[in-house]
Amino acid sequence: MKIIHYQRWESPLGTMILAARDDSLAGLWFHDQKYFPIITPEEWWEEPTPVLTETQQQLSAYFAGRLRHFDLPLDPAGTEFQRSVWNALIAVPYGDTTTYGGLAKQIGLPKGAHAVGSAVGRNPISVIVPCHRALGSDGKLHGYAGGLARKTQLLDLEQGQLLIPLDGESASDDPE
Repeated sequence: MKIIHYQRWESPLGTMILAARDDSLAGLWFHDQKYFPIITPEEWWEEPTPVLTETQQQLSAYFAGRLRHFDLPLDPAGTEFQRSVWNALIAVPYGDTTTYGGLAKQIGLPKGAHAVGSAVGRNPISVIVPCHRALGSDGKLHGYAGGLARKTQLLDLEQGQLLIPLDGESASDDPE
């Protein structure tokens, strides 16, 4: 069994749990998120690692409106199909949205919107693998494991309608 290091981080949208396996980010969840994994005491190692520290720095910059592209080594646990959906999500540009059907077409399953929606919902790396950018075919918000209010806030942040300064920082007009 590989040891996974976990760390709590207080984001502007609530407590998040970060998980690292070796030198890669394996998980990022809101503490009350649907599909949050069961973590046994023998698996829980709450100590900083370089990737967890870097993740927190990049998330802080993102929430402050100064970062548009995350640059982190990712290692989410999932099936080959789920990973294909998550990779398609990463390709959705900051500030844009797509639909579950659009993602299904992108990965070569034009009739697979429902299966894609299920994979999106089980994304273990919230925000960084931007599942909040996936909408229903009607263009409306449909589900988000972290809650629809958070999905709305993340989309508003990326549309420049909501800037969340952290620790006295001011949001920049020139995001990376």
